[in-house]
Amino acid sequence: MPDEAKLPGYTIYINSGDKAGYSGVALYSKKKPISVRMGKEIKELDDNEGRVIEAEYEQFFLVSTYIPNAGAGLKTLPKRMKWDEEFRKYLKELDTKKPVVLTGDLNVAHEEIDIANPKTNTKSAGFTKEERDNMSLLLEQGFIDTFRTLNPEKTGAYTFWTYFHNSRAKNVGWRLDYFISSKRFMDNVCDSDIRSEVLGSDHCPIVFYINV
Repeated sequence: MPDEAKLPGYTIYINSGDKAGYSGVALYSKKKPISVRMGKEIKELDDNEGRVIEAEYEQFFLVSTYIPNAGAGLKTLPKRMKWDEEFRKYLKELDTKKPVVLTGDLNVAHEEIDIANPKTNTKSAGFTKEERDNMSLLLEQGFIDTFRTLNPEKTGAYTFWTYFHNSRAKNVGWRLDYFISSKRFMDNVCDSDIRSEVLGSDHCPIVFYINV
């Protein structure tokens, strides 16, 4: 690990997958988890691309993820559909043990309010009916989109902007990054917000405050 990626006082977990330079997730934790699973250690998922880190804490599971993109021309949409189905089953089973907090790039703008140009993107990866329906199915099995629950009518709230067409300056974006919580854990949630002013990537940070 390069020195600039290290952070004193934090335990660091990285799931980089098998293919160098492609996907990957990381977890920096000030409080060391009870247990951590990632990649092929999570038998419920076929993850060799660095898609998931699961960390167990006393009161909840934290799942950090980078969901597969449906690809240019939707060429990998079938792969995405298969992943979504397996991932829902995995989260539902995990939720029977403790509440779950899911975070990461879920590669879907769930509702029209979550994308600047919904009408022209219905055939675009991340806003197809299939992907949006799968997100709805996840929420229907006992999970909450924390940002949208706390900000039901907030428009222009995005976490991703393409580098093309000066999209960020114009705020022509997508909300692809989420904190999803088990519904029964919402009483512990203090805030869920987007730090759109923070630059350095085509995505911006999102923050989540809980009382445990």
